Amino acid sequence: MGANVDTLHRLYDAFGTGDVPTVLGAMDEKIDWQEPTGLPFDNQVGPQAVAENVFGPVTTQLQGFSVAPHDFIDGGDIVAVTGMYSGKGAANGVALEAEFVHVWRFGGDGKITGFRTYTDTHLWRQALGTD
Repeated sequence: MGANVDTLHRLYDAFGTGDVPTVLGAMDEKIDWQEPTGLPFDNQVGPQAVAENVFGPVTTQLQGFSVAPHDFIDGGDIVAVTGMYSGKGAANGVALEAEFVHVWRFGGDGKITGFRTYTDTHLWRQALGTD
């Protein structure tokens, strides 16, 4: 298993325990963070923007939000992770159980330079009450 996969194992664990500073600290200052079209979380540049405009809203709009990675596909500087999102809409109580694929890009210094998520946006919109 490569160093980038090891990094991601640590980051998913950190996110799961609420250690967001560790996750943000692994990001390049100009990380290109891409969310699926149709979700209320716009694409972001930079760790602070990700924290304020993705992590913050997701964790307040979904009670008990969790990200459970299943498989890590090591492509060197590009790593794909499959898994499951879960939580419950804070405003409506609708459960979220949605599979995901995360594609992570790493720079030569080991910092995360890019992220893109693929998931069922319809399930997300139902849980968020925007559908």
